[in-house]
Amino acid sequence: MVEEKKRHTVSIDRREGVSVTGVVDVISFDEETIIAETEMGVLIVRGANLHVNRLQLDSGELSVDGHINSAAYEDSAGFGKGKPSFLSKLFK
Repeated sequence: MVEEKKRHTVSIDRREGVSVTGVVDVISFDEETIIAETEMGVLIVRGANLHVNRLQLDSGELSVDGHINSAAYEDSAGFGKGKPSFLSKLFK
């Protein structure tokens, strides 16, 4: 049996936007921080005036505009435990 490779990319365009594939869920977001669970771990994007332009979880795509200061992966152990997901809050 051949193991399927996970598809995950992060592309930052002139620090004015970021596109991410392989997104499983968005844990939280505001104008300064976006926390997304990806196939390769939790991705934290920090910046200013961040705006989610596109979120399609069925295809795993996320697109954000704003001034990007950093993008980093964190250990997923502390994220999402006992907290409702973004979508569960949205559809309450």
